[in-house]
Formats: sequence, C-alpha cells, structure tokens
Amino acid sequence: MRLQDVYMLNVKGLARGAFQRVTGSAVTDLYSPRRLFSLTGDDCFHIGKVAYDMGDYYHAIPWLEEAVSLFRGSYGEWKTEDEASLEDALDHLAFAYFQAGNVSCALSLSREFLLYSPDNKRMARNVLKYEKLLAEGPNPAVAEAVIQRPNVPHLQTRDTYEGLCQTLGSQPTHYQIPSLYCSYETSSSPYLLLQPIRKEVIHLEPYVVLYHDFVSDAEAQKIRGLAEPWLQRSVVASGEKQLPVEYRISKSAWLKDTVDPMLVTLDHRIAALTGLDVQPPYAEYLQVVNYGIGGHYEPHFDHATSPTSPLYRMKSGNRVATFMIYLSSVEAGGATAFIYGNFSVPVVKNAALFWWNLHRSGEGDGDTLHAGCPVLVGDKWVANKWIHEYGQEFRRPCSSHPED
Repeated sequence: MRLQDVYMLNVKGLARGAFQRVTGSAVTDLYSPRRLFSLTGDDCFHIGKVAYDMGDYYHAIPWLEEAVSLFRGSYGEWKTEDEASLEDALDHLAFAYFQAGNVSCALSLSREFLLYSPDNKRMARNVLKYEKLLAEGPNPAVAEAVIQRPNVPHLQTRDTYEGLCQTLGSQPTHYQIPSLYCSYETSSSPYLLLQPIRKEVIHLEPYVVLYHDFVSDAEAQKIRGLAEPWLQRSVVASGEKQLPVEYRISKSAWLKDTVDPMLVTLDHRIAALTGLDVQPPYAEYLQVVNYGIGGHYEPHFDHATSPTSPLYRMKSGNRVATFMIYLSSVEAGGATAFIYGNFSVPVVKNAALFWWNLHRSGEGDGDTLHAGCPVLVGDKWVANKWIHEYGQEFRRPCSSHPED
C-alpha cells in the first residue's frame, strides 16, 4: 500500500507484474522487469483483505476489484480449499463499498453474489438493507460517495515528500544555479592530496554534498557483511525512549571501529574530508541500515529537536553533521528527499552524502528535514556516521549569526 501511494502505482499494472504510474491518461513505466510475474485472483484478494481488516477501504477496494475481475475470468476452475473464491471477493468488496459510503456498488455486488450463492441468508438481508437505504435516501447520488485516501496526521508534508520520491533526483543543476559545481576535493589534507575525491555540490541551503566513489565495492561489501549478523528492527527516539515505528521500516546495526581495521581507515577518510573529529565520544559508531522492498523512513531530522532526546546521553551535544554512505545500488526508488529544500538525491552506489544538521549558532537547520523514499525494487544499504557538536569547537567555530 505504501508503494502504491508514494509512487502512484496502478493496481491493474501491479497485478500483471508491471510498475506503472498512471496520471490521467498518461502511463509511466517506473521499472521494467526482464520478466513479468502476474498475480492470481487469490493473491489480489489477500492483499486487499489486509487493508480490509485494517478498515482501510481506500486501498482494499482496488485490490478486491482486481480479485473479482480475475475470479470472474477463471470461474468454475478447480481451486484448493485454502484459496479464496469469487464469492469471497464479492462479499468483501460489497461490504467495503458500503463502509466507504457507496451503497449502489454494495447493492450491485451483493446481487451478483446471490447469483452464485442464492441460499446465503446474510447476503439476502444485506440486499434488502441496501435497497431500503437507497429508497429512503433523498438523493441517490449520495450513495456513490468518493472514497478518500486516509489522512496521515503526523505527515503534514506528504504531498511534497511523495512528489520528490517520484522523481529520479530533482536537485537543481549548475545551469540553474551557477554556484553548484563539481571538483576534486583535497580539503588541504595530506591524506587526500595523492587521492582526491570527486565532490559534487548538490545544494547550498541546506548545504548538501555528494562524494563519489567514497568507498570501493570491496569496502561496501565488507561493511554489509560485518553488519548483517547484528541487524535488528530500526527504532526512533520518542521522548526519552527508543521505539520501533511504522514510519521507519528498516533493519540496522552499530559497528565499533574495533570490529575491523577497515573501519578505522574509513573514519580517517571521513575526518579528512569533513575536517571534523569523528572519534567517540565526538561521533557515534557507524550505523549500517538495510532497507528491503518497501523499506522507508518518512520525513525526519537527524538532530535532536527535544532536550530530553536519548541523543544527549552521549554528553557530546547534538548531531552537528550527517555523513551517509550508499553501500549498494537499487533498481527503483530509495532516493533521499529533502522536503523543505525541495530536492531529492538518487541512490549512487559507493558515494557518500554529507550535510550540516545545525547552524553555527547551534540551532537546528529546519531545511534538513529529509526522508528515505521507499525502495520500489532492490535492496538499499547505507552507513551513517553522525558527528556531534563537542570536539568540533575549533574545527567548526560557533557564530552568533543565526543563518551561518
């Protein structure tokens, strides 16, 4: 359902194994698999029933409609006992329409149900009830209510978030903003003089930079391998606690630099690029995150926005910067979207994304509100290095100017 909403996927296309966005009469292929795998009526029924059981009729109805359509085409064929039937789909779809306020459709589907199962007394009572409701209604058009998508109270930026996820990277170009540029970065560091890193300035406010080929294929694979045995459901800070939530679906693990010498080398490389102290307690251990299909992280800040946040337990201040390394590629989806900055960055394997979370005054930068878009096809791996305020006093001096 999440993938349907964010990428505006067409249910009929999904049932055929195609990933298509339909807007009006325009059909856009978001991903073209080498081979199409179609869903059965039973598959579609069970997807719809998940939403149905949650009272989410907005999502249940299209899947149940597709199930009914497929069952009609194969009616009379042999089925196993545990498979759903046309009658099951009609029953659920009729009630879903009734609950959604469309009594006309509920009546029509219930009558069709009775053609296949005329002795069903419950459905016969439903038909009488729907006929009475339509007869008593002052305006029959009211019986065909438009089904509204469920509201998500905590996601006030939903439209912007989903719009950014639907684009394959929507950052401005150098031609639009000449101050955006690419260069070979040495940061005046002896470490980088002999092996500079390709730097791409993605955005200025907030300041976001992409470092290409920051890690090698072998390093990325090793980091994934080190983390894999320790992966657990990701959590978020909620007051003084850390809890699993639906708006962050992923698995994560923390790696100390003592686990492998390569992680020490990685820290040195991050320090050379950023000019910051990345040793504990001035930075957190490397967090490795795996997002499977549908994995996502809705709009959030990396820095603490509450003085009671668990982030302050390190006693090293707030998260001043984020250094996020892409450890894999994905076939579709998974971009990093900056909501108020109004741009998104696609997954670039082995590259690293860097941004400042705090102004020099120590105040959080509201423009860094960002999200990990749902993975549509593939397996997304990232590694996060969060750097804290303390230890950076002379590396990134404070300023009284609120916009610095």
